[in-house]
Amino acid sequence: MEHVVPTVKIFGLYIDLAVVISSVVASLLVFLIIWLATRNMTEGVPRGMQNFLEWLIDFVRGIIGQFMDMKTGSKYVTLAFTLFLYIFISNQLGLLFNVTTAHHEPVEAIGVTEEVLEHHHGEAHVAWWKSPTATPSVTFALAIAVLLYSHYAGIRKSPSEYFKHYFQPNPLMFPMHLIEEASKFMTLPLRLFGNIFAGEVLIVFLLGGTFLVTGIPLVIWLGYSVFVGAIQAFIFTTLTMVYISQKVVDSH
Repeated sequence: MEHVVPTVKIFGLYIDLAVVISSVVASLLVFLIIWLATRNMTEGVPRGMQNFLEWLIDFVRGIIGQFMDMKTGSKYVTLAFTLFLYIFISNQLGLLFNVTTAHHEPVEAIGVTEEVLEHHHGEAHVAWWKSPTATPSVTFALAIAVLLYSHYAGIRKSPSEYFKHYFQPNPLMFPMHLIEEASKFMTLPLRLFGNIFAGEVLIVFLLGGTFLVTGIPLVIWLGYSVFVGAIQAFIFTTLTMVYISQKVVDSH
């Protein structure tokens, strides 16, 4: 069944309401997890949510430690931790459930027009829920933010070394360095989007079949999708630290 994307038009831009809702929910879940893990912090051996939080921070520090010393990398722990947790949660939201509403009359406020109803034979099913990272606008926004920050970090550390890097080993390499930087703005978001979007498309396909035929494959795929979501969060966070290290570590 083809679903309609609920949209509103603001200043000429079409805003996907499902992405807005799921993005806000993902952000609130990140805050909730951190609040639950830190509200009763104790010294000594951590327990419960505090233990999970400290394990996750150590895990993130391990990622950073592969590319820079912790004296340099300690300032990026919060960034890496937030990225990993937000992307992991965002990747899983589309696996939990679907929220759709059926409309037989035009609802201009969410983009259900007469043309849309005619195209869907008089009944439009509006999908209100999906993983934020299954949308390219979200993954591109994340990638642009972290890549611009990596350039900012490099310039802040040493403007002369930052610009000198683009002319090494000789000035003729400058165009190649620009192509390399441009490719990062494409490969980083598309890798995340492609994996999560493809997974959700397959889930929708399996949900359309009978339980006897697609039930077991669906359960298997849901479990595998959780693993893929974790791996993609790890890869995005790791590449972010790689790109930052290329700008702030002297050996680069």
